[in-house]
Amino acid sequence: MGAVLVIDDEQLVRWSIEKLLSKDGHEVVSAGTGAEGLLRLKENLPDIVLLDMKLPDIEGIEILRTIKKDNGELPVIMITAYGSIDSAIHAIKTGAFDYIVKPFDAEKLKLTVNRALELFKLKNELEIFKDKVHNQYGFHRIVAESEGVKSSIDVAKRLAASDTTVLVQGESGTGKELFARAIHCASVRQDKPFIDLNCSAIPVHLIESELFGYERGAFTDAKTSKKGMFELADKGTLFLDEIGDMDLSTQAKLLRVIETKSFKRLGGVKDINVDVRIISATNKDLKKLVEKAAFRDDLYYRLNVVPLVIPPLRKRKEDIPLLVDYFIGVIAKDLKKEITGIDKDALEYFIKYDWPGNVRELKNIIERMILLTNDKILKKEYLPIELIESPEEAGTDHYSSMELEKVEKELIIKALALAEGNQTKAAQALSITRDALRYRMKKHSIK
Repeated sequence: MGAVLVIDDEQLVRWSIEKLLSKDGHEVVSAGTGAEGLLRLKENLPDIVLLDMKLPDIEGIEILRTIKKDNGELPVIMITAYGSIDSAIHAIKTGAFDYIVKPFDAEKLKLTVNRALELFKLKNELEIFKDKVHNQYGFHRIVAESEGVKSSIDVAKRLAASDTTVLVQGESGTGKELFARAIHCASVRQDKPFIDLNCSAIPVHLIESELFGYERGAFTDAKTSKKGMFELADKGTLFLDEIGDMDLSTQAKLLRVIETKSFKRLGGVKDINVDVRIISATNKDLKKLVEKAAFRDDLYYRLNVVPLVIPPLRKRKEDIPLLVDYFIGVIAKDLKKEITGIDKDALEYFIKYDWPGNVRELKNIIERMILLTNDKILKKEYLPIELIESPEEAGTDHYSSMELEKVEKELIIKALALAEGNQTKAAQALSITRDALRYRMKKHSIK
């Protein structure tokens, strides 16, 4: 249902439309002149306008131009007499959504109005989604005080203004994908798709079909044709994570796509042209892989036009207090827990630690501490053993970060089993909230 503004000088037409659309739940406001219609438009912006081509004071086409100038996405349906269809077609070229002819068919009018409202709704939802994506992945989401990261951000912003290929280098957990998404969101391709593929997560025999798609019958299980990542990313950005793990055969085909901007699906004979920007990332030294003949030198030079290196967390320790505050705010909000900060002793351990898992490890530890604490301040007692003791002091009997995740999952499963699936009782047994339990269940894919 929507708000409809009808601008027509014939009272009977206005009455008929209002009666017809009101039955479907629409809120209808009408005006008998162009000036009155523009005034109603300013008073309360509708979701759709039905506009007569011929008005006593202002031509309908002029009102249409005014509406499109001030509210470009607002759908306008022109109302015209049979002999003025050419004018209505001209109006569509000017920006009108569609037109209806007097005397109009009631069902056609309702169908046209509903189609216009649905399109308007979808466009609004798309704009909201775009704003959400930009807010989630823009450069403003990269928390940094250190000169090393600030320098990387400056380089990334310059790269965003161009359309060149980008190679993001850094250890696991440093935020390479965050940089890639920020570059995309700041580029001219920001409204187009961002498609990501982790090259290390796809088996060698499947990566080509993931990238290039396949035709029906290309192999035994190919029952239908399927688009690959390149087609899905057309006009947008394709992010190839862990590209150092890509096999040499696929590297050769990737190089050809970069050079020719075309490819064939598996089992296909037709060249498919695409316009895709490639951003790749790796935690490996590609130069050494080139020397070992494990990575093509020509592809390396095509990808590494401007190197973008993200420093590890141990070399940007001045960023740690900022990152801690940021993640406490975000995670506590998600888990619906009131956490106001971290005490000095605990923060000191954060700063001393070398962070082999970088920002990702820091985030996971803060999440764990927030889950375990019942206080408003994160304290030392909730720190994992690896932060408190040096590797020599810790020995080999303590759990690694990966094992902690496994233990946590097993603990949740056991608590749910003892509670016979009752989430409230399981949460009480674990001394966490029900929301926190649900959050962890979703993270570990526990049904």
